[in-house]
Amino acid sequence: MTGLAIDPDFCAALFAELLGFSQHAPGVTRAAYGAGEERAHALMRATGLALGLTAETDAAGNLFLTMAGRDPTLAPWMVGSHVDTVPHGGNFDGAAGVIGGLAAVEALRRAGLVPARPVTVAVFRAEESVWFPASYVGSRAAFGLLPPEVLDLPRADTGRSLRDHMADLGLRPEAVARGERLLDPARIHGFVEMHIEQGPALEAAGSPVGFVTAISGSFRYRKAACFGRYGHSGAVARSARSDAVFALADLITGLDALWGTLEAEGCPATITLGEVATDPVQHAFAKIPGEVRFCLDVRSTEPVVLDRVEAALAERVAAIEAARGVRFVLGERTGSTPARMSAALVEALSGHARRLGMPFRTMASGAGHDTATLAGQGVPSTMIFIRNQNGSHNPDEAMRIEDLCAAATLVAHLVAEA
Repeated sequence: MTGLAIDPDFCAALFAELLGFSQHAPGVTRAAYGAGEERAHALMRATGLALGLTAETDAAGNLFLTMAGRDPTLAPWMVGSHVDTVPHGGNFDGAAGVIGGLAAVEALRRAGLVPARPVTVAVFRAEESVWFPASYVGSRAAFGLLPPEVLDLPRADTGRSLRDHMADLGLRPEAVARGERLLDPARIHGFVEMHIEQGPALEAAGSPVGFVTAISGSFRYRKAACFGRYGHSGAVARSARSDAVFALADLITGLDALWGTLEAEGCPATITLGEVATDPVQHAFAKIPGEVRFCLDVRSTEPVVLDRVEAALAERVAAIEAARGVRFVLGERTGSTPARMSAALVEALSGHARRLGMPFRTMASGAGHDTATLAGQGVPSTMIFIRNQNGSHNPDEAMRIEDLCAAATLVAHLVAEA
């Protein structure tokens, strides 16, 4: 197929406009259900309408921009991602998938090609769970899957509920609570999410793109704590202490040792513990710390590995409590289920890449993505990772426009031929 050339200037102009209204030094901030995300949705909507696409918004504010196909009775292809960011993040995480989807549609229209099926560019809300402590808020709401209690969760920066933030934007949180859905999984032919890799593998391999075979699930404790007993740092012997910090250190080293064992066995996992802090009001230089707070994030593409780490965590906590005279309170557990990608879609994209002479890799995603929601609903799904520099979720996040164009070219070929 000839004539399917992605316009890099089209992509660059959209990224520049996004950057212009969402810079928040250092980096970029577009809060979920905030002014930045709302303005980004307006930009994508205006761009889609200018391309002749129809626009539809659901009760949760997810946006769907559709190019008509030759046969309107056929289930559409869907591509897309999100446009919110973490605080002080980069301009490409999420937005690359939306802009890449629009660029693929623009290339089809410019080439005069009308695909057999409609093609919908999805712009999901609130993918970044840093704002509300729940995974995939927008995409779950689109399928009527968002638990009503999630609407009462506070946004990290404002303390106001998701329900209130939706209402502020004229959306319909009560319809979300009732499970009203716009998307029917039986009416989606397949879903492809373009997304920056967020890691170094593609850059190191010299491959512009990678095709995702699985997305990690997780379990998380966002507000965990260890409680010991305050005391004089010079007057209490080791055997008489209930030191919260040393107890947490035992947990950290134990989890790190377990992670090393999992790696040696070839078990995919990541274990991250952070936000470690003693109470600045009660703790001081000459005091044994009686309290330390932390968060824990464990991920794997294999449910059995998640179960193994969680069981080991419980055993380790109990042993440390007995040995150190402390008490752990892990708090509320959140999590997500690992998702398998469509082998047929991965193979189809691989075939297009081979025909175009485009280097690629197949790989798993350690990060969660909206694609997991669609795959969990039985929609054939995969992701195209795009090589990027400097990682992600930081102000130095980078991406070459030509690499996004490579990914969008694959999407354009896929939807044009099936």
